[in-house]
Amino acid sequence: MKRGAVVIAVLGIVAGSASMDVAQSNSATQNQTGQTKSGQTASQAAPPAGKRPPQAKTQPEFDAYKAIIGMTDPAAQEKAANDFAAKYPDSELRPLVFKATMRGYQQANNGEKMMEMAQKVLSFDPDDPEALLSVAQVLAERTHDTDLDRDQKMAEARKDAQRALVTVDTDVPTSGYPPEQLQAFKNFMRSEAYEILGTLDFNAKAWPDAEGNLKKSIDAYPQQVDPVAVLRLSLTLDEENRYPDALKYANQAVDLSKEGTATGDAARKEKDRLMQLTGGTNPAPK
Repeated sequence: MKRGAVVIAVLGIVAGSASMDVAQSNSATQNQTGQTKSGQTASQAAPPAGKRPPQAKTQPEFDAYKAIIGMTDPAAQEKAANDFAAKYPDSELRPLVFKATMRGYQQANNGEKMMEMAQKVLSFDPDDPEALLSVAQVLAERTHDTDLDRDQKMAEARKDAQRALVTVDTDVPTSGYPPEQLQAFKNFMRSEAYEILGTLDFNAKAWPDAEGNLKKSIDAYPQQVDPVAVLRLSLTLDEENRYPDALKYANQAVDLSKEGTATGDAARKEKDRLMQLTGGTNPAPK
């Protein structure tokens, strides 16, 4: 899936730091329900945070969780996650082990299994923004016009992406995470959500809506822009007969992609077309 390595790195705050959350669960709970470390009440301190971090009830449960998130084979990880859920049916860590498996399948570019694991996460936490976006992304990218349930899948993808834009502020634990890393995570999730919405609009030929959402996606996480979003924005502006603007984003898509890849070759083809339409004028970068 797109930007898989990026999401793994950014989401270290959720997966890699989970041991910290569990070890500090008592203090985290206290901070949310009563007194803070500085002696202030929660209402007098920082603005309300997201939900509290998940907590392990026993050391064996926590050790099993750590073993699963450390695995690198997603198939083995999936089996271990299922065994964990069966052994600890009331564990708060069940969404995390399936989320780790979901990321493993994402890195392996296995969209079908990635969505399956995301749906398991949502069975425990229906508002998890990462799982919502994983389902929405697979539906948006891999549904075909010939699918009999195409409209239903597109509606679900849009609903999940829109829901994630809300729950990224309410469903993500914030206790114990560096503010800048947490903000990067939320911005990345917003970027993904807007890109999915822009893709749905693009496929529906709703050009103004596609333009707005794709620009929001690019602006939300400028640290690493997705070349696919940039290329789709160029194609959208092309459809609107705004050739100089389209050429600007085609140039950016070329810069962000490698020749010989599907995105890279499409970006270069679009750039050549726009260069001809604009008489060879290459607009200055923004």
